[in-house]
Amino acid sequence: MQFYKEKLLSPGQLKRLNEHKYSCTSVSLMDPFLQPWWNWLVSKVPLWLAPNAITVLGLAVNILTTLILVWYSPDAKTEAPRWACLLCALGLFVYQSLDAIDGKQARRTGTQSPLGELFDHGCDSISTVFVALSACIAVQLGYYPTWMFFQCFCAMTLFYCAHWQTYVSGTLRFGKVDVTEAQFTIMGIHIISGIFGPSIWMTELPYINTEVKVFPLWAAVGIAVLLAQSSVSVILVGGVGKNGSTVAGTSVLSPIIPFSFVVVPAFIIYRKSAENVYENHPALYILAFGMVAAKVTNRLVVAHMTKNEMQYLDTALIGPAMLFLNQYFNFFIKEYYVLWLCLIWVTLDLLRYCSQVCLEICDHLKIMLFRIPTGGHRIGTSQTSTITEKNVHMVVEQEPLLDEEYHHGSDTSLNL
Repeated sequence: MQFYKEKLLSPGQLKRLNEHKYSCTSVSLMDPFLQPWWNWLVSKVPLWLAPNAITVLGLAVNILTTLILVWYSPDAKTEAPRWACLLCALGLFVYQSLDAIDGKQARRTGTQSPLGELFDHGCDSISTVFVALSACIAVQLGYYPTWMFFQCFCAMTLFYCAHWQTYVSGTLRFGKVDVTEAQFTIMGIHIISGIFGPSIWMTELPYINTEVKVFPLWAAVGIAVLLAQSSVSVILVGGVGKNGSTVAGTSVLSPIIPFSFVVVPAFIIYRKSAENVYENHPALYILAFGMVAAKVTNRLVVAHMTKNEMQYLDTALIGPAMLFLNQYFNFFIKEYYVLWLCLIWVTLDLLRYCSQVCLEICDHLKIMLFRIPTGGHRIGTSQTSTITEKNVHMVVEQEPLLDEEYHHGSDTSLNL
């Protein structure tokens, strides 16, 4: 039964999505050391638990723990309770672990398909916003609003660039220092804030007269530059389409336009605000524009997997347009209220888009999003068999052979 009227994906796109094959390369430094933990953890997961449910559970935990931190420090200046920082570290660890095993669960239950990859990346795009925001609050970066703006939007941009180069080259690439390393670094920041208090980052070091927080900030800048350089090199010369174009045959530079419609207005509105809406409510501001960035990133992932051209304009941009028009008409409505309307609009729009795309894919493949078929399961697109403990042990034992094709659960898992 369909609950939507106008379809977002054409029959051609659905056909190409069904034919999509996940391609990934990873040389992560930490992943090999974490594989035993991930393999043990997935072996304890019941077979009836759908991989997509694992993904959503991890995302929910990460969002909840971050929102607790936001509740106590919405301006990123107020010192949050130490237990909230430790809870945020735990929430990120839970999310990272569950995100790493959803693909493994899909393989051990034989429920692989492109929908799992799409679902996983969609959740990651949302999580990126909350992880970056929580790190800024943990070090009280609200005292340096420009730095906070840069750090949060830098994280969103790097995530977008990772999928931009995938749209160009057809392969998702992870370097030696990438997602896993960044996540554990942020966990370390939360743990330090939890043990010594967030004010530890405001401590001024003797002799050099520099606050402690400067070191993780500049380290983040250095890593960002390296990752950006890697993505740009692939984007400019790695096109696999005709004449070096994207997988969809479009210009390799075309994805910069939709994302610029997010970042540029965010910066202009921040700088032009007479009520200092960003400085006074940075968490709310980052979440509002972060959801817009997540929506645009999701559309890029869909464009890559369906080998389709990415549209420049998006309904999520109506949210930032509210703020822009309110400024244009001399702040007819208090900016704080407009910012809340923006957040509500873009969040609902993101949820609508993601749910409708998933429903259309499920309807096309005749599958269910959060259930594993009882008595049997899909393997690929045509084979069925029964889940047995013998099959499970064989999959777990073979995991090391699959690691080159896997990163953070983002494989071709159906994640039913």
